[in-house]
Amino acid sequence: MADQELFLLIVTIILALIYAYGNGLNDAANAVATIVATRVVTPTTAVIIGGTMNLVGALTGTAVAKTIGKGIVDPDFMTQTAVMSAILAAVTWVIVATRFGFPVSVSHSLVAGVLGSGVATAGIAKINQTIVAKVLMALAFSPILGFIGAFILMVLLSWALRKWTLGTVTFIFGKLQIISAAFLAYSHGKNDAQNAVGIMALGWAVYYSADVTVETWMQFTAGAAIGIGTALGGWRVINTLGTKITKLNTASGFTANVAAAAVIEAASSIGLPVSTTHTSSSAIVGVGATSGMRRVRFGVIKGILSAWAITYPFCFALGWILSKVLDTVLHGN
Repeated sequence: MADQELFLLIVTIILALIYAYGNGLNDAANAVATIVATRVVTPTTAVIIGGTMNLVGALTGTAVAKTIGKGIVDPDFMTQTAVMSAILAAVTWVIVATRFGFPVSVSHSLVAGVLGSGVATAGIAKINQTIVAKVLMALAFSPILGFIGAFILMVLLSWALRKWTLGTVTFIFGKLQIISAAFLAYSHGKNDAQNAVGIMALGWAVYYSADVTVETWMQFTAGAAIGIGTALGGWRVINTLGTKITKLNTASGFTANVAAAAVIEAASSIGLPVSTTHTSSSAIVGVGATSGMRRVRFGVIKGILSAWAITYPFCFALGWILSKVLDTVLHGN
């Protein structure tokens, strides 16, 4: 039995790293879409910046990891099978979404997977409804804040730069946009990489019957995995966010990055996992809306929203089913 539980822990850690890799692959667009779209750097340079800063972000802070690891479901009532089922459900959906170029929320996928497997194993009574409510509110309001923040910042910036020449704006904000993209990649790693860290910490705690704690090796491996995924790039998703939602220039790309990164950074500091994809997409829509709603391609946004709407029921159901099936197969329960 001990050997089986150790094997399940190893599988869980591997799946968490695959999840982090897929996160970077799908969410590569978050950090590099705007600087690729505005051509301030080459795609190769952009993904190097994104991959490196994702790793740096993953090594900073543990608040989100602790929320995932012990905030949603009471870890004392979780099993290794349930932990593995949660991450497997999320990984499955991220792979499917990446295959079809949907910039879905990997955070939504994991939260839903944890909820599904947690309900199946521990029961609804062991779900921390207060924390879940906060997480869901953060996931819901982050794109709204991203849109509003980007819209207001773009309006103010447009007024401040109204007498500047186009060449000056392009030159200065071309440089600033690189910095803003690095900041966004950093905040992405600080929030999304911690999701994988939280799963590894939970699996580790279940196996050793200990408190959920975050180890440095968990942060480094998850950060490296997400960085590699970002470096390899999810080019279909980059194309969707960077070119199909609205036309960007260096100033609007800078604004979208700063607004999204600020929201993600704030959420990370208080331990709330948010959708970096939602926030980044909404910020891009926000800057596009300042030029008139006709400049925003709502057909693309509708497709993204449809993919998001599928995420929760799919991952919750898959997490629940996998937990029940694997528990029966492995333990005969």
